[in-house]
Amino acid sequence: MSEQRSTLATCLVAPNSGPMTLDGTNTYVIRAPGSRTAVVVDPGPSVRGHINRIEALGPVDLVLLTHHHHDHAESATELSERTGASVRAWEPTLCIGAGALRDGETIVSAGARIVVIATPGHTSDSVCFQLPDDRAVGSQDRTGSILTGDTILGRGFTILAQSENAVRDYLTSLESLRALDDAQLVLPAHGPALPSLRVIADEYLAHRRDRLAHISAALVQLDPHQLKDQSVISAITDAVYPEVSDELRLAAEASTAAQLQYLADRRR
Repeated sequence: MSEQRSTLATCLVAPNSGPMTLDGTNTYVIRAPGSRTAVVVDPGPSVRGHINRIEALGPVDLVLLTHHHHDHAESATELSERTGASVRAWEPTLCIGAGALRDGETIVSAGARIVVIATPGHTSDSVCFQLPDDRAVGSQDRTGSILTGDTILGRGFTILAQSENAVRDYLTSLESLRALDDAQLVLPAHGPALPSLRVIADEYLAHRRDRLAHISAALVQLDPHQLKDQSVISAITDAVYPEVSDELRLAAEASTAAQLQYLADRRR
């Protein structure tokens, strides 16, 4: 079943619901009214029925990926083979028949303008796609929308890559998104659409700063060589994420480790 989430974006939810994916991956089919072809953003897992549903919505010109995780990108190659569409992503190895995405680039396809915004943090290759000419369903006002991948979710908060600059990059990405037009509709890769980019970016920034404050209090009692000690990471995770489920435990520990590294780097 498809859902028209904006004038330009139709959403198909993949059948891969779970603790990390919420209701499932949101695959977006982008096309301007009257356009014969479409752009597919995050075709999702390699599930034949889901790919068939994407194809049933019409010819595909281009496939775009918000990042490399398999629940977003796994079916990209198969969809490309079946439709002849090129595939573009920030990571060059994921691209088929076209070059890697560039920050600030404007893509024009299926009658829509799509602006690429680099937003590393969840992963180093995360990007968002802004649709400046989009409108909410039933609205006459052109407010624009933004497909946020896993950088901003429809419910809850995202996890961060366990890499050296993940937290710094993520905070910068959220600030960049916050600076965009307040009225923009948020179309996340998991969960429902959200009405205001600035409001949700503020919530994400406040959440991350709160977590960092909790971890910072623990950090003052640690020696630098303890930062990668798994027992230390586990204990801090217990304190900072007391509500975390067993299914999300490893993800929470990865976020804790990334935040510990960020805070330690700032102390130097």
